[in-house]
Amino acid sequence: MAELSRRKILISGGALGALGALGVATPAWSWAPSGSIAGAGTGADPRWVWDAEADPLVAALIDRGDVPLVNQLLWDWNRNDQPLPAGLPADLRDFMEHARQLPAWADRVKLERAAQFNKSRGLYLNLLNGVGGGMLSTAIPKEARAVYYSKGGADMEDRVAKTSILGFAVGDLNAYRPDGDCVVQAVKTRLVHAAVRHLLQQSPHWDGTIPISQEDMLVTWHTLPTFAMRRMRDWQVPMTTADTDAYLHVWQVTAHMLGIRDEYIPATWAAANAQSDQILPRNMGPTPEGVILTDILLGQLAEQTSPGSISRPLCNALARYLVGDQVADWDGIRREPVWGPLISTVWPLLVKFREGLIPLPLVPETAWVIDEAARQYILFYLTKGKETKIVIPTVNRPE
Repeated sequence: MAELSRRKILISGGALGALGALGVATPAWSWAPSGSIAGAGTGADPRWVWDAEADPLVAALIDRGDVPLVNQLLWDWNRNDQPLPAGLPADLRDFMEHARQLPAWADRVKLERAAQFNKSRGLYLNLLNGVGGGMLSTAIPKEARAVYYSKGGADMEDRVAKTSILGFAVGDLNAYRPDGDCVVQAVKTRLVHAAVRHLLQQSPHWDGTIPISQEDMLVTWHTLPTFAMRRMRDWQVPMTTADTDAYLHVWQVTAHMLGIRDEYIPATWAAANAQSDQILPRNMGPTPEGVILTDILLGQLAEQTSPGSISRPLCNALARYLVGDQVADWDGIRREPVWGPLISTVWPLLVKFREGLIPLPLVPETAWVIDEAARQYILFYLTKGKETKIVIPTVNRPE
């Protein structure tokens, strides 16, 4: 691993030694399926459950050499209401027609309310899901290693751009409307996960286990809506119960569309917090790969916020403020003696100032315009203005 420089390995080495062997002797699964959206379940430990529908299908597509044609055909499949393109292999078409259907428990009223919540809280959510979720993901050893050694790890700008496509789709005003694209991006991501499960087991750098289990997906899920909701509550952002329930619901639907079994999807915020408290601690820690990926991500963020200027210290301080010192230390994020105290002091005041304006006429609409402009700028920067789509990989990270 030539890219893992001596300096960066040393950054994470002390924490690695303190943590010991990750994942060894972890507690058994004890979260009750009665707290899930399904209300019941088998109680099977999600560490040993994957995607029984997508995994054999995508493995067959790769082995048959069908993926390049499939990617070509799906390139222009962009809208939730758009028919699947002609020419897809029959087994893939059958799977996708089933996978693109919203669950019976999806509530259109809640989905519309979630869209309005995203409209007024977009600044916080983009920051927490984008920067915060990104920093948390690199402190999850299984996820950091899966990203690093899969094809996406060789081009992190492209990898982040494709991840952002799904994240931004969830936050769009028309996410699950007919003219939205959240269904499309979720189904494509589900196919990508299945491909990575198949391919990584063939990598000489992988330990032979099957990656991206149901628990792994739940861990990632909790670094997004659960983390975001907790931080907004920490910042005392005023939110109604109807709004927070709607925000949870859009992520519940998204979890289902990504292939997470309903018996694992929390039904309430209390259930989500309980599940997060059980599985995040045992799945988080430092890795050399995570330190490398963090450095790349923060370098991209610095360029996005102030291209051509020295903004990395500000990005370091912001990331540390969002995720806390332990995760930041695992990620090898430097402490910034000037920016760190400033952000921790000023940000809560900015939140209070902004929330004092929200009830005024036109402010939510104005805030949405600013937030949406920022989202589009980030996507344009990451993609270099090129059309970028989620596609199924056929190889791991090039040696």
